[in-house]
Amino acid sequence: MYWLRQRIHLTWHLTACVFGIVAGVCGAQWWEYFGGYWWLLLGCLLFLIAAVKQYRAFLILACIGGVLIGLARGGIDHRQLHIYDIMQGKHVQITGVIADDTQIDKRGRIIIELGSLSSESRKLPGEIRLAVSGVDVALRRSDEITVHGILKPGFGRYAATMDATISRVGREQGADIALDVRDQFSAKLKGVIHEPAASLGIGYLLGQKQALPADLQDALQVVGLTHIVVASGYNLTILVRLARRLLQKHSRYMTAVVGMGLVLAFITMTGLSPSITRAGLVTMLSLVAWYVGRRFHPTTLLGIVAAVTVLWDPRYAWGDVGWLLSFAAFAGVMILAPILQAYFFGDKKPSFVAQVLIETSSAQLLTAPIIMATFGTFSNIALVANIIVVPIVPLTMLFAFIAGITAWLPAVLAAIGAWPAQTILDATIGGIRWFADLPGAQSTVSMAWWGYVGWYVLLGILWWYMRRATAYRLRNTSIVE
Repeated sequence: MYWLRQRIHLTWHLTACVFGIVAGVCGAQWWEYFGGYWWLLLGCLLFLIAAVKQYRAFLILACIGGVLIGLARGGIDHRQLHIYDIMQGKHVQITGVIADDTQIDKRGRIIIELGSLSSESRKLPGEIRLAVSGVDVALRRSDEITVHGILKPGFGRYAATMDATISRVGREQGADIALDVRDQFSAKLKGVIHEPAASLGIGYLLGQKQALPADLQDALQVVGLTHIVVASGYNLTILVRLARRLLQKHSRYMTAVVGMGLVLAFITMTGLSPSITRAGLVTMLSLVAWYVGRRFHPTTLLGIVAAVTVLWDPRYAWGDVGWLLSFAAFAGVMILAPILQAYFFGDKKPSFVAQVLIETSSAQLLTAPIIMATFGTFSNIALVANIIVVPIVPLTMLFAFIAGITAWLPAVLAAIGAWPAQTILDATIGGIRWFADLPGAQSTVSMAWWGYVGWYVLLGILWWYMRRATAYRLRNTSIVE
């Protein structure tokens, strides 16, 4: 009993609360009864009691408080979505703003995420997914469009779907300056580097994969390299560590300010996708902690960022595969990889290749069940392909950035500046396609639900054993250093 009455650090009660919030938001899609502000206030009160007392036994109280907060927030949002129930199967007209870059599906249709919705002067919650054909206007993020069609049930984080016809497109000049800058840079880069290398370079730098040829996108998926052309934590880690290496000797404050500025600029240009939202919060919090001389425990950081994102948009937790994969990969790199490194290398610093191998393996071990359950496939050569390609991504990003900058110079200088990027991107594309064409590069997988649960249980047991054997403290892990 004395053990339960011991006081522990407040961060553990915060950790219990934020994971409770995530669990509560997930459960809100089935239990709307708690979708009210009274439950939200009760949850906050329970957490405050636990935070003030700080007894180990009150971890359960903090978790229950978090669950109530999550149920209340998710329940409120889920109730609002019932407005779509009476609209489904009917022909409706909806006006909204394109929330992210458009994509092209395998049927040649333009796929649009539409937010800020309204219909007949009535505001609508959430976002809907549109599939549009026969559009003769280039659609961009931040465009306001009016569409009509038969409303269908949604899936994942989408409140509804529609095979739509566009009746109006509105574009306000200067409404999205970051998008204009990004598109101008992309156009200049495409002027000095030929396709598909230019689109791959843009994918590296800005996380835009929609311009890639369909066959190259398929090849990236087969070899498990789609993540390199998706705006994610890897891009932000490169930017932050670059700022640290260049400025830390001069000013810790300047390093933190420039790092945050680079992160905000990157997020502004790429848009708030689930993966980049998660990565941005992780990076910013880690930078703040590094600046004041502290570190977040990775588990606490994971929980805080997950809770913030689902409180902002509960639909992330209701079936957004990108959100789930992003957090699984983060857990692999920040929680599993350090334990593997300590177990196999002890206090010695592993080589660059060995570190890439450990981090890549860790991320794939935690994301593989999600990928198999969602897409029914498993890449047999992903590990080898990542070991070869991922280490050269930062160098390729640098060359692509130089090519984009020198593209504004006279043609001769622009050609010289583009040559390194063109060479390394062409070689990368050749390697990706070679790997994708190997026999047995990808397998079709089907498992029962208990198989996926068993996968994570086994990983948990192995993690616990290696942590006990190494006595490694996860608090020493940081993405900034």
